[in-house]
Amino acid sequence: MANIYDMRRYGTVVFLLIAVGLAVLFLCISDNIVKKLAEQERQRMEIWADATREIANPDAASDNIDFLLSIIQSNRNIPVLLTDDEGNILDQRNFDLPEPPDTLDPLYISPTNQAFLNNRLNALRNTSKKIVIDIPGGESQYLYYEDSRLLRMLGYYPYIQVVVMLVFVVLVYFAVISTKKAEQNKVWVGLTKETAHQLGTPISSLMAWMELLESLGVDADMVKEMNKDVTRLSTIASRFGKVGSKPTLEPANLNTVVSDAASYMSTRISSRICLTVDCCHGPLMVDLSDSLFQWVMENLIKNAVDAMEAEGSITVTTGRSDRNAWIEVADTGKGLPRNRFKTIFNPGYTTKKRGWGLGLTLARRIIEQYHHGRIYVAASELGRGTTFRIELPLMSLPIKV
Repeated sequence: MANIYDMRRYGTVVFLLIAVGLAVLFLCISDNIVKKLAEQERQRMEIWADATREIANPDAASDNIDFLLSIIQSNRNIPVLLTDDEGNILDQRNFDLPEPPDTLDPLYISPTNQAFLNNRLNALRNTSKKIVIDIPGGESQYLYYEDSRLLRMLGYYPYIQVVVMLVFVVLVYFAVISTKKAEQNKVWVGLTKETAHQLGTPISSLMAWMELLESLGVDADMVKEMNKDVTRLSTIASRFGKVGSKPTLEPANLNTVVSDAASYMSTRISSRICLTVDCCHGPLMVDLSDSLFQWVMENLIKNAVDAMEAEGSITVTTGRSDRNAWIEVADTGKGLPRNRFKTIFNPGYTTKKRGWGLGLTLARRIIEQYHHGRIYVAASELGRGTTFRIELPLMSLPIKV
């Protein structure tokens, strides 16, 4: 199962690299198109400048005047400024002026429009978008132009396209993840409830057999120990039945719950493993479901036992911060690499040859969704051990005990 998550992580990296590569490719292609259009607009402006030069030439044939004027008037989208040697604006075209031009006197430029055009002229003086027009007689005029609206739109378009694509990919990704989680939740809830249902009948039969064994005079101590295990099975079935429905949370002293869980597990693990409980002074009052929380503690202790291969020590510690109570379960096992700190909570992830990989997944669900707390790997070092930490909100109101 671990390989599945490795493949998914590597697959995500490959997907992101492909997406970035495609985005760069789109930007390069768009940039190339924009450059070619800019060259074409430059050529059109040079033709426009040539036409202006010919019109200003007194020796120009009158037959060509109409043709030259048509060239100038055909420019309907490229903003153009024509100035003399002293920088006075002689003509302008295709600017979005703040005030509409005078229809009776098109050559008149109002003070507001004049200030607007002067600002645009100053912005264009030190750019490459300038063409010198040598007029016969030793005079010169200067043609300044800006990118057309279409060219500006094409310049922005690839970036807008990439942003829209990324937003779409993110929305689809979260939609798929949310759907997948919802389906997983249904599978887990169905599995746990069916397990509880299937356990119900044999547990009831075992209880009846326990009463019969007691009536037949079987050793009382033996019957008592067997009855503990049957009662435990009943508790486990009850826990499975609670998964998927909101459990009832009741005030409880976290120190007591943790001590009870550790006490139960201490008689069911190897004698070569030392299980130590170090509770803080004073009660830690929290709202919790006793049976579900003990399930979490048992899972963490079982995982610690498995990590140590039947020899080592486990230390369970409780404490408090400003608003939370915390529990740490530390072992001296083989430890985890940092890139597994979150992966181990994924459903199906397990390092055991046998196992479903649902223990820590259900533990996280119980702590985060039902108890509004946190569970995470606080620290781990390969060959030295791992520390799991649970944080639960303390009750806001003091409880007398």
